[in-house]
Amino acid sequence: MRGVVGNQVMLMSYRSKGIILQNIKDGKEEKISDFERFFDLKTAIRFVQEQGRPLVRTLWPEELAKAVLALGVSLIKPNLTFNKRETALRKEAAGKSVKPFFFKVKKGEIFIREGARITPEQLLKLTAQYKYLKQKKMLGRVPAMAVLMAFLLISMYQLGLKKSRSTDSEIRDLLLNAVMLLTIFFVAIAFNSVAIETARGFHFFSPRALVYAIPVAGGAMLICIFHGIVTAASFSLVVSVLACAVVDGRVEFFVYFFVSSLLAATWVRQYRDRGVFIEAGLKVGLCNMVLAFAMEGLNGSFFNVETVIACSSAFIGGVLVGVIATGLMPLIEMAFGYTTDIKLMELANLDQPLLRELMVQAPGTYHHSVIVSNMVEASARAIGANPLLAKVAAYYHDIGKTKKPLYFIENQAGRGNRHEKLAPSMSALILIAHVKDGVELARQAKLGREIISIIEQHHGTSLIMFFYGKARERAEKKGDKALGVKEEDFRYRGPKPQTKEAGLVMLADVIEAASKTLVDPTSARIQGMVQKIMNKVFSDGQLDECELTLKDLHAIAKSFNQTLSGIFHHRVEYPEPVAKIAPPRQQEVKANGKNDLDRKGENGDTDQDGLSGPRIGRSENKGESEESLKRLGMS
Repeated sequence: MRGVVGNQVMLMSYRSKGIILQNIKDGKEEKISDFERFFDLKTAIRFVQEQGRPLVRTLWPEELAKAVLALGVSLIKPNLTFNKRETALRKEAAGKSVKPFFFKVKKGEIFIREGARITPEQLLKLTAQYKYLKQKKMLGRVPAMAVLMAFLLISMYQLGLKKSRSTDSEIRDLLLNAVMLLTIFFVAIAFNSVAIETARGFHFFSPRALVYAIPVAGGAMLICIFHGIVTAASFSLVVSVLACAVVDGRVEFFVYFFVSSLLAATWVRQYRDRGVFIEAGLKVGLCNMVLAFAMEGLNGSFFNVETVIACSSAFIGGVLVGVIATGLMPLIEMAFGYTTDIKLMELANLDQPLLRELMVQAPGTYHHSVIVSNMVEASARAIGANPLLAKVAAYYHDIGKTKKPLYFIENQAGRGNRHEKLAPSMSALILIAHVKDGVELARQAKLGREIISIIEQHHGTSLIMFFYGKARERAEKKGDKALGVKEEDFRYRGPKPQTKEAGLVMLADVIEAASKTLVDPTSARIQGMVQKIMNKVFSDGQLDECELTLKDLHAIAKSFNQTLSGIFHHRVEYPEPVAKIAPPRQQEVKANGKNDLDRKGENGDTDQDGLSGPRIGRSENKGESEESLKRLGMS
């Protein structure tokens, strides 16, 4: 019998093995090796048309014959289909029924002698021996690689992390570096394995062509973002050694990975938006192409298929670096609690909800924070600290005052001092609480660990001198000298500033507040005030745990003096405008009584064009005019 098959190509792929034809009605099976008896759908239709057309014309008229033939063609359907499920089950059963065949190899046995023809049995033995030795070699590499990674990690810590900008998160930083090293290590192993397997299937290029695509530079790019260029440079050295060991220790690949990683770290050093990673990835890809071309040239491979594949892989590897860094950066921020410059720029937007609430609830504190941010930004640049972190932390350092804004003098605005009705100890508790409240608000808003730490540290353990002195006076008046007043009850809970940025915010906070008390803020008085307060903070030990040096303090004082002098600069006092002599017509009106302007004043109207010549008014009403100007903005 003939059959119609749905997939002729699949059927022909089994020509050498034959197929089993199963009748779905009675379940009988027949092994078929002659495939000429089967039609595909197009051939079956053509066969019916060629054989049936003469027959139907002899039986029916032309129109009816065409209709019968068309009906017959429409009924042709494939009746021979591939049973995928049954084939898979039978393959599995056949595999289980086959017992493995082992060759017994004795110690010292020679598989094949030099110059002899290799038999299939000898080829099997050689292949098995190669796989065994390779697996044994890999197992032996595991402890060696672990020791190497530990040694390199410690070296990187000594080179970079100890000099990083963060000193209170060394464990976190070390953990991130370890995770990045392990990730790149396993990615390199995966890429190398894929390259080897791909090369077996495509014999026109070697596995080394795909090794260029390993995105080793992505680790250095991310480390530079979170730890800085110094740590990124040491990480580049470490990860290049590690990746080179994975690809069979080829020295040229160490140079390739190291140069690529250094360039990637350098190009994201001054990042301000997330698009810089894609741009850096494209640059790395182009440089990788040049390096790959040079390395292939050293091996004698110029302008061939393998070189083209190597350069293409190198470019793809560079693009992967940018894409991976873009995707992983926010995940690392969330997982490890880092605050990058991109996030800081988002937080520096004054439309942030916390800053809007601060501006509405505590306007005096808001303007104080803005001035403090200007002070710390300039001084941070002067001492090599992070100006963006210092500026943003200054914006948020007093957000806790939104809970009780009227208990802080800058927000009272003539509405009376609420501390006059409170005990000094209670007033001190309210002031101390704004730090805790600020930390809670910052955590709820997920401002980041660095900013939260600065909010927590910006008063250190400093003494609230005013209320402490007031409490001592009350105790002395009551004759309660024996019990005394505990100084620690009037100190902030700390901790002391741990970073340069936290120390800057502390100094700028107290100095800006003190500058408001200067009666005549000349440059000399500002300089004296800055020096006095900085000496007081330094003598109290508040800067003992941060990285600020005496050289830094001199630079900070100089920067603060310049900023405050610019804020409190004197304006030129312009003389009062001299009233012009009225024209003769107006003089005549004066002689007769009041002029038109006087009549408008009596009706309650005001002249909006007070700067136009003779319309200023009469000189004898000068005092009344000055009094009106003084009242503007006093409602």
